Amino acid sequence: MKLCIFAGTFNPIHNAHIKIAEYVLNNFGFDKILFIPAYKPPHKNYDPNFSTHRFNMVKLAIKNNPHFEISDIEFKRETKSYTYDTVTDLYKQYNTDGKINLIIGTDAFKQIESWHETEKLKKLVDFIVFVRQNENVDLTSLKNKGYNFQIAQMEFIDISSTVLREKIANGTSITGFVPMKVEEYIKENGLYQNKAMA
Repeated sequence: MKLCIFAGTFNPIHNAHIKIAEYVLNNFGFDKILFIPAYKPPHKNYDPNFSTHRFNMVKLAIKNNPHFEISDIEFKRETKSYTYDTVTDLYKQYNTDGKINLIIGTDAFKQIESWHETEKLKKLVDFIVFVRQNENVDLTSLKNKGYNFQIAQMEFIDISSTVLREKIANGTSITGFVPMKVEEYIKENGLYQNKAMA
């Protein structure tokens, strides 16, 4: 099985996340896209009690695509979510055809050398790097250092989780920006009603 993982905070998951996963599935020949919501992101300060809501929203957003799956691997660990630890565990769980791939944006990829166990990680995964339209990015140095990657140049969709949280806190509609089931979940649970939440 050719496996690609899409890890992130997903706070909340939105339509651009779904489009990215669909693009990778359709253009890179994977059998499964595995969504991995971070329980406790290492570089961000989030309330762990809110993590369950983020997990539930991802589950709702992807349930209609048989090639999408959600993993609770980082929830079971209940510590900071380091990609190297997650990938190591996934190789034990899945019979993969070749290396596991990892979806990543250019901003994060430029910081990859600062990641936990980066020298070991680069031997375990190949990266699919999403470059924004009209963004000039030179990743030659990372290629030369042994980070294997492919570039995905999907048409940029300007949706930000940060902006969506602000819209909700301000009482502005987010219809069309998130899957309908996610919007219903946010309303039913009163999420993001104030800017300090999550």
